[in-house]
Amino acid sequence: MSAVLQPVEARFEPLTPERLEAVLAVEQVAYSHPWSRGNFIDTLASGYQAQLLLADEQLLGYFVAMKGVDEVHLLNITVAPAFQRQGWAHVMLDALALWSRGQGAQWLWLEVRVGNQRALEVYERHGFRRVGLRRAYYPAGQGQREDAVVMSLKL
Repeated sequence: MSAVLQPVEARFEPLTPERLEAVLAVEQVAYSHPWSRGNFIDTLASGYQAQLLLADEQLLGYFVAMKGVDEVHLLNITVAPAFQRQGWAHVMLDALALWSRGQGAQWLWLEVRVGNQRALEVYERHGFRRVGLRRAYYPAGQGQREDAVVMSLKL
């Protein structure tokens, strides 16, 4: 069941250590293999672009991206399960593209699990193209691995 917020006034804020618990709580329910606290702490220490999407104090989602020379690599984008299928992923992807252009990036890159059909559809609707496959990229449980589709978006 999806929560419906109407109308909603959403805003972006940088991820801070004070908001980490809320992010970890979403991460745990959103993924079978969630990022760890250490992953997020490393993100903050590295100065990656890490933004929260909030409505009042409710965490709708977040993304983490790493800037390269003329590209940005999306490392994590998550919509809280209660707010999925409401367009928030597109809001975050638009914000990321805008920030990336401002950084002089010409490309956005990402990997997505080959079995994550919903995410693949979101990215393709947003203009990303499949450009490759990384074999056994993601952990899949019981010692197994899952391939990743590599996708890019020309900015």
